[in-house]
Amino acid sequence: MKIAAMIARYLLGLLFLVFGSNMFLHFIPMGPMPPGVAGQFSAALFAAHYFNVVGAIMVVSSILLLINRYVPLGLILLAPILVGILFVHILFAPGLPMALIVAALWILTAWPVRSAFSGLLQARVQS
Repeated sequence: MKIAAMIARYLLGLLFLVFGSNMFLHFIPMGPMPPGVAGQFSAALFAAHYFNVVGAIMVVSSILLLINRYVPLGLILLAPILVGILFVHILFAPGLPMALIVAALWILTAWPVRSAFSGLLQARVQS
């Protein structure tokens, strides 16, 4: 399990590093905007420079995963981005299998460090 978690962490880090960097450097050619609501949604996010913020978070968190420092923080930063990716692919655009693979990589990476998230899962906190 340790080896699988390490491989998942590196794959997740590389994946988000490449696609996060692409939001700034544009080295992967983008096709035309998807038709319909998915295109309108993408255009709105692009016009609001939302993709720049998401790209920066992806790059920073992927570097944390790749250097094996503050891995729980990197995972927490990637979680809302991953949820957004899943919902976009579920509701708007095809490509759900790849989104599910990325979600599985996130789970494999998060499982060994799950104790770091225990404080987040408390119903009540003593003040």
